Amino acid sequence: MDLLNLDVAREYFGVLLLGLGVTVGLTLSVITMSCVIAIPVALARMSPNRLIRMPASAYVEVTRATPLLLQLVYIYYVLPSFGIRLPAIAAAVIGLTFNYTAYMSEVYRGGIKAVAQGQWQAAAALGMTDTLAFRRIILPQAIRIVIPSLGDYFISLFKDTALCSVVSVQELMFKGQIISARSYQYFTIYTLTGILYFAVGYPAALFVRWLENISTRGYSRRKRR
Repeated sequence: MDLLNLDVAREYFGVLLLGLGVTVGLTLSVITMSCVIAIPVALARMSPNRLIRMPASAYVEVTRATPLLLQLVYIYYVLPSFGIRLPAIAAAVIGLTFNYTAYMSEVYRGGIKAVAQGQWQAAAALGMTDTLAFRRIILPQAIRIVIPSLGDYFISLFKDTALCSVVSVQELMFKGQIISARSYQYFTIYTLTGILYFAVGYPAALFVRWLENISTRGYSRRKRR
């Protein structure tokens, strides 16, 4: 028996593509929400008010200290014990967003702190409020600083969606597991699954590298001025 069965590959390629569509959809949904929610979490972590800072810090530390797999299992299998039942896809989105928001908030926090304090002072001299200065001056600079790290998390998230198979989300890895168990064509199916991951993940990594280069060149030109 040939290791790579092209007939099996052709038969199940469409099914695996559907799983890839779910994987990409999960990735885009979660990264979008995490990028947005992580900003107020980062600001809460930097707040001088302990009532704001402490809960945000607790959330980040607990999330980073526990595995993503456990968080997904807890949301899907444990929360029903408290009367909270979520569809598999909703549990996956919430679990991934919950996890990645914590990590990305730390990236934002580092980026915001990396902006020179003089930028705040210059904005105040122009009569800007702290909120306006943050929105127009500080945040755009911080985002340029953290683009490489955000890109790395995007790539990691694309691969981590495979963990959602544990809560029955029919993404690419889940499809591969089911098909290979049915057909016993483990080499063919998992090889094809890996190719599909690579076909999306590698161009995404190149795009992230391009964004990083653009950001670095723009920052260098501004410093020279």
